[in-house]
Amino acid sequence: MRVTQTMLSNNMLLNLNRSYGRMSKLQDQLNSGTKITRPSDDPVIAVKGMGYRRDLGRVEQYTRNMNEVNNWIDTTDESLNQVGEQMKRVRELVIQAANDTNTPDERAKIKTEIDQIRQQIQDVSNTKIGDRYIFSGTNTDKPLFVDATPPNADGSKIINADYQLYDGTNIISTAADKLTAPNADVQIEVYDGIQLQVNAPGADLFGNIDSLMGKISNLLDPERVPGPATSEEISKALGGFTSNSKSDDITNIHNKILETQADMGARQNRVELMENRLSLREISVTKQLSNNEDVDYSKAITEMVTSESIHQAALSVGARIIQQTLVDFIR
Repeated sequence: MRVTQTMLSNNMLLNLNRSYGRMSKLQDQLNSGTKITRPSDDPVIAVKGMGYRRDLGRVEQYTRNMNEVNNWIDTTDESLNQVGEQMKRVRELVIQAANDTNTPDERAKIKTEIDQIRQQIQDVSNTKIGDRYIFSGTNTDKPLFVDATPPNADGSKIINADYQLYDGTNIISTAADKLTAPNADVQIEVYDGIQLQVNAPGADLFGNIDSLMGKISNLLDPERVPGPATSEEISKALGGFTSNSKSDDITNIHNKILETQADMGARQNRVELMENRLSLREISVTKQLSNNEDVDYSKAITEMVTSESIHQAALSVGARIIQQTLVDFIR
């Protein structure tokens, strides 16, 4: 095949363009720190990178969910701790009231404090995080206790009628749909396909507490019918009431509060395990993304120096080829 001067010139220009292209790509990698600047550079790397970024996005969302879980659990545990402290005070007052040396007026004063504690516990049952009630199940926009109509003389509230019927002694559930029940589980997703319950069963717990507080208040009422309660009757509030209620005295109530707090503590331990798992997942995915996209600077710089040397050699050879003219051949 006859090789002409035009062919030599065209091939030289083509090779120079390719050399410029290689150096331009290496320069882009060094400037951006990534192997590709557009999907067309390497579709495989681009697709893998999209998957890794999607995984990181999920991890970030689950981490935000964990903050919400911690908020719910910490607030619930703090509220239950307050209730537990109040029940200790109720126990002290009942022990004091059970003494027959107390006059009706003294028991009436104890009743006044019992009524105030009852209202305080009702307020605690309506604890909110932001604008959400934490003890109202999935119906977080409604309080667990609402004002009675007409209002009770002692200022106490009643279980929200939208949830339950409350006869002053026991809770009678009327919620047919679990999604609107006050004891329905509030679930928050913390990992792929894993959800954690963040609320406590408020209606049963606080309903039984309120029922007990109402009984104690009635026992200490000077105008009680058929007459003032005896010390034995008052002492039964410490542990001895008999009814169909699951928790009908201070001992059972306090044990129920402790059980609920233990349950919340166990969930908190699991939350810590899930946070560690998310942290490890984030590190793993970030490393995979780095291995997939980040440029190896030492390798890229070496290639860049090599390409520049080759390019300079090509320019030197090209200069000799292009400068040849017909006059040079005649000579």
